[in-house]
Amino acid sequence: MQFSFKKIIPHVIILVGFIICSLAYFSPVLQGKVIFQSDIVHYTGMAKQQKDFRANTGEETYWTNSAFGGMPTYQLGAKYPHNYIKKLDLTLRFLPRPADYLFLYFLGFYVLLLVLKVDWKLAGLGALAFGFSTYLIIILGVGHNSKAHAIAYMPLVLSGILLTFRGKYLAGFLLTAVAMGLELVANHFQMTYYLMLLVLVLGASYLIDAYRKKMLPHFFKSVGILSAAVLLAIGLNATNILATQDYVKESTRGKSELTINADGSPRENTDGLSKDYITEYSYGLLETFNLYIPRFLGGGSGEDVGENSAMYDFFVKQGVSPVEAREYTKGLPTYWGNQTIVEAPAYIGAVVIFLFVLGLFLVRGRLKWWLVGGTILSLLLSYGKNLEFLTDFFINYIPLYNKFRAVSSIQVILELCIPVLAVFALVRLFNDVVKTEEKINALKYTVAITCGLAILFLFGRFTGIIDFVGGTDGRIRDSYGQPFLDALRDDRASLFTTDTLRTLFFVLLAAGVIYFFLKAKLSETKVVIIIGLLIVVDLVSVNKRYVNNDDFVSKLTMQKPYQPNQADLQILKDNSIFRVYDLTSGAAKASYYHNALGGYHAAKPKRFQDLYEFYISRNNINVLNMLNAKYIIGEGEDGQPFPYVNNDANGNTWFIENLLSFDSADEEIKSLDTLSNKKVAVYSKSAKTKINLPNTFKKDSLSTIKVVDYKPNYIKYESENTNDGFAVFSEMYYGSGWNAYIDGDLRPHIKVNYALRGMEVPKGKHTIEFKFEPEVVKTGSTIALASSILLGLLVLSGLFFGFKSLKQTQKD
Repeated sequence: MQFSFKKIIPHVIILVGFIICSLAYFSPVLQGKVIFQSDIVHYTGMAKQQKDFRANTGEETYWTNSAFGGMPTYQLGAKYPHNYIKKLDLTLRFLPRPADYLFLYFLGFYVLLLVLKVDWKLAGLGALAFGFSTYLIIILGVGHNSKAHAIAYMPLVLSGILLTFRGKYLAGFLLTAVAMGLELVANHFQMTYYLMLLVLVLGASYLIDAYRKKMLPHFFKSVGILSAAVLLAIGLNATNILATQDYVKESTRGKSELTINADGSPRENTDGLSKDYITEYSYGLLETFNLYIPRFLGGGSGEDVGENSAMYDFFVKQGVSPVEAREYTKGLPTYWGNQTIVEAPAYIGAVVIFLFVLGLFLVRGRLKWWLVGGTILSLLLSYGKNLEFLTDFFINYIPLYNKFRAVSSIQVILELCIPVLAVFALVRLFNDVVKTEEKINALKYTVAITCGLAILFLFGRFTGIIDFVGGTDGRIRDSYGQPFLDALRDDRASLFTTDTLRTLFFVLLAAGVIYFFLKAKLSETKVVIIIGLLIVVDLVSVNKRYVNNDDFVSKLTMQKPYQPNQADLQILKDNSIFRVYDLTSGAAKASYYHNALGGYHAAKPKRFQDLYEFYISRNNINVLNMLNAKYIIGEGEDGQPFPYVNNDANGNTWFIENLLSFDSADEEIKSLDTLSNKKVAVYSKSAKTKINLPNTFKKDSLSTIKVVDYKPNYIKYESENTNDGFAVFSEMYYGSGWNAYIDGDLRPHIKVNYALRGMEVPKGKHTIEFKFEPEVVKTGSTIALASSILLGLLVLSGLFFGFKSLKQTQKD
């Protein structure tokens, strides 16, 4: 078989089309604008210190002091040595953000369908259906970039797995290793975990099929090859994985030392998140129909209802000007589901759902069952607390499930599976596997189900069965009155009716196109074009309600998203070393300018969070003093932020007179409330480890200890004391990274005051240094280098044998 460029041309055309579609949807990027992403604004505040350090020194710091009193940068965009799989990822993401992620959506899904032996035209159509799925666009709008990143590589991982099960062992191994490596690069382990659940469903269907066909040796051989590929992918990402595993134990995702809550009640002692936190965002049972009808439950928590709305008329009747009334109608709480907040409905598309239902009738075999199995599993798990028995089972018995929150996000699995089966409905429609009569019957059943469901909902709306009463209506009534709520419910009903009719319209159009094809009135090519246009128009028109050109801002706005207020400017004049506790601004603004006690992160440092819940949130000045909070930004007399100076702050380090021990972390943290922490330090006995320390220390008025050099990953002190002493350092304790040296010699230090560092300092003059030297980075980098070399050799070997096989085929 001779290599032909003609076979590549359609794929090149498709890829160019993907680029055009990506840039067209996010067209402001062509003008140099960037999308405003709230999560990225928070990230920018959190990561500024490490980025500044990198820019000024050319070095990488794996610790930042700008948030939560100090934390590792492992989950803040840290750059690791020998991370070559990341370079490949950056090469694939050559388009401006967020068009790059949309392109990856298209590319990965296209490859998956090609591996499934789908014609390139249908593969392109399927890729558009997947990429423009509303949820996948919404997460780009709010800045969940790592989630989008991980989702984009899911289809590629599945492609490698399917190739391997097909007997293409070398190609399957290499594609799985590379794709899984890229999946892990995205650094969103929750999405990767959900992908694993889908792979288990896929594996179960292939195992049953192999048993029936007596091909178990092939199955287990494939599993062995895939396991090796995954291990290689883990090796490529060893540094990040080891660092993350290390940090998880010290974060709110790990097991707490405490057995009590701040109010004294018993703490649920798990090695993961609490059930309430895990299920805070649980998909409602009725919200299932959002997948099919976009504003079935009112859309998002801040919906634009427009001028032709009951709310607009309500505002005008209240004497509001038409211009103001229009502004007020742009962000109304029309969502009437039970979730805390919803940015937008997770709409998959009326046409895509219609084709999926058609596929249930036309598609048979293991492909259908793992796709349907994955869809059902993800939907059921997304219900969270609304399907408690299943959620409890997974939290209590399925490893790692309790490490992740927002269970509704597992719907990314069904958002992947449904378009695949939808495309295969068209594949079966076009080939001769299913008889024409069966196709017509399948079409009839599909129309009856999909249209019947929409008509049933309209009946419920006009007969009052559906009442449009939301879980927050009581608060809305108390705040704005019954007439406001009545108008809001009228608009909920209007949105429901409009979108249900809209869905009915698209379904009937799609059904008509397929009917005319079956009656030989339309060609296959025309069907693909028309169905493709219907899918794109359907999805893009909904997506544009929530993510559009208005969301783009100048590049400078995102590069410097925060502006200093007068309090910030005054604090910045102080060149000493201290922390800031900001009570006026949320999230990460304080971290952008100062070493802050606040911050924004999905996995906060565990001990700091405990201090926050017990004391900081209650403005306990004693604990703020030991954390060296020299400035507290509060509201001044004029209502503007004002920097209150805390002259009682302990400073960076101090010698204490007494060192008290407790039997438990509970006793240790409770003692901080009234502890005279300038003179006394406390520790729990587990922290003492093998160090033998006296309980009292002599401290005279001439003893000194001070900071002489302060960097994120390095702190240098000079001490002078006539007696052996014990110093407390107002820095967060993190045992697996920070090393302490006295005059160049490594010395032990312990955790004191529940979260700080402490160590014995001999009498005399000494230089004390703290260096952040995480072994996980050194070990991981070595593994990553070795894995990259191995993968490179395997790829070269694969290419060599591939070309050799091609030449042999040409000779034959």
